[in-house]
Amino acid sequence: MLIANPIYDVVFKYLLEDAKIARILIGSIIGETIEKLTFLPQEFVNEIEKSGKKPKTRPRLARKDSLTVYRLDFSARIKTPEGYKNVIIELQKAKFPTDIMRFRRYLGGQFSNKENVQRVKIGTTTRKTGLPIISIYFLGHKLDYTKASVIKVNRQYIDLIEGTVIDIKEAFIESLTLDSYVIQIPFLTDKRRNDLEILLSVFDQSNPADQDRHILKINEADFPEKYRPIIRKLQKAVEDASIKKKMELEDGIIDELEDMERVIEELELENEVIKQKAETIELEKEAIKQKAETIEQEKEAIKHKADAIEQENELLKKELEKLKNLMDKKQKDFPSE
Repeated sequence: MLIANPIYDVVFKYLLEDAKIARILIGSIIGETIEKLTFLPQEFVNEIEKSGKKPKTRPRLARKDSLTVYRLDFSARIKTPEGYKNVIIELQKAKFPTDIMRFRRYLGGQFSNKENVQRVKIGTTTRKTGLPIISIYFLGHKLDYTKASVIKVNRQYIDLIEGTVIDIKEAFIESLTLDSYVIQIPFLTDKRRNDLEILLSVFDQSNPADQDRHILKINEADFPEKYRPIIRKLQKAVEDASIKKKMELEDGIIDELEDMERVIEELELENEVIKQKAETIELEKEAIKQKAETIEQEKEAIKHKADAIEQENELLKKELEKLKNLMDKKQKDFPSE
């Protein structure tokens, strides 16, 4: 079976705009039953969606900010063993390792958003607290050290005095910290060790059906029935001409962005070389300055020594003069016969 490659923003958006599919995908990743999932207003609009055409010139850095990270935000009601809880789910897909600072900025926006609050009853009082946030990151690149395809960053409350785990959740802590899930797309290859890895194998880039990698090959029989809606949605995307066109536009823009990344890396390398040379020059200048100071000190010492010698010479001259006077006196007093 052929499916559209969901690593592309346009396909990713097409897939997750379907609330049923978003519930399946997100619920499988976080391991929770999502009773209700609602799209939050999206501040971010992909430049491809906005313009519908490839830019004629190289994208500016401002454009790069909006093209290398694709972001979708959801409000979710999750069923847990303790009951229901409402959370914010921030789902982001990134293309470059340098996108980490944009992750931080988007996350900061979620924490500071005045809409992301809820009223909770604590004892006999009700007060506002921040909605817990769950972050899911789809990475198109590899992390520096970890090869795990799916990583869960799970918080624990620990009593550091007793050394025990605290099971009760606190609204204060839940409002200020978050659980995260990191999916390394490059490591979603032939391994299919559990249902989640089977589901995420739709992102596996190792079986392209065309040179541009717009289309991937999968075996529908490998997927449980509960995941078939995702497969069929991606299969349907293959037949959509507008999606194909936007994938081609995305290719062109990403190629330009990668060129820009290379130029930036080269400039940063050149700047680092210039910086190192400048530091070397400063060190050499400091060494020259210290040497000049040493020479001045030596000159001063030589001057002092010369002055001392001059004083000694003066004393010797005076002594000689005295001796001469004595000799002259002796000759007068005792003239030679």
